[in-house]
Amino acid sequence: MDNITHSLVGWTLAQTGLKRKSRKGLAALILGANAPDIDVFLGWAPWPSLATHRGWTHSFFGGVLVLPLGLAGLLWLLDRWQQKRGQTFKSGLAMHFGWLVALSYIGCLTHPLLDWQTSYAIQLFAPFDKRWYHNDSLFILDVWIWLGLGLAIWLSRRREARGRGDWGRPAVAASAALLFYITANGALTAHSYEVPLESAPRARPEVMIASPPPLAFWRRNLIWRQQHAIWRGDYDPLVSFSSLTDYSDPLADGMTDPLARRVLRTRPDLARFRRWSIVPMAAVERHRCYVRVTYQDARFGGRPGTGRLGQSAAVATGAPGC
Repeated sequence: MDNITHSLVGWTLAQTGLKRKSRKGLAALILGANAPDIDVFLGWAPWPSLATHRGWTHSFFGGVLVLPLGLAGLLWLLDRWQQKRGQTFKSGLAMHFGWLVALSYIGCLTHPLLDWQTSYAIQLFAPFDKRWYHNDSLFILDVWIWLGLGLAIWLSRRREARGRGDWGRPAVAASAALLFYITANGALTAHSYEVPLESAPRARPEVMIASPPPLAFWRRNLIWRQQHAIWRGDYDPLVSFSSLTDYSDPLADGMTDPLARRVLRTRPDLARFRRWSIVPMAAVERHRCYVRVTYQDARFGGRPGTGRLGQSAAVATGAPGC
């Protein structure tokens, strides 16, 4: 998910009343909700694009266990420094380091759980399990979450400013609504996985991706691989709950070419693509002096050389005169 969503989730949790547990509680929740994305600044991103930086900092056993402790420690040191300078705190709250650690863990834990909902995938259990997990329940930029959480925060802060004792209720309601929204979308995605079996001829998917499009969260753009061919279909439960509204003819994924498989398997500069790609595709262009192999993940482009996050590699043929 994007960092606006992560920040809004942390802020909403703070407005439920959790921020009152300790001084710097609001900062712990918001910064914790964004903390796993520190890999962008440490050079661990597989590509320059922010979309694919899902390294060990996003793992339950990596960043989620380590980062909250570091964040709580930094906030505590900042608080001590501010106290030494004689700074006063408008919140009037005391510093409780135990709660600061707990809030940092809560904020940080929301990050991989949200990223898991998208089709970009995440290694939830690295380094013990290198597999990529994707729940396909949310688009990576969900404006409905922005609007819902943003409204809840505004209402909560407005009540808080007026001294009302129920100022946390809008945030509690929004948190429950978000949980329901994710659960319902996850259930709809699970159902959409089965739809091609009934409505596409001879569909027996080996790998299935079901991505919600922007805005229309109830729809699913389906991509599946079957016998080295890529199929695509559209599912809209408001049109038909049990069948696809449309599907394309299969497109060969190009991975039957021995050269495409060998280059992807052996080239160090393709290691990160090889590790992250779920539905790889390849196109081989043969020239006299070199062969260029272009790769793409079917999630992010219709064919190699189009869309986002593609990779390519050139291999010399060794022909005379080259």
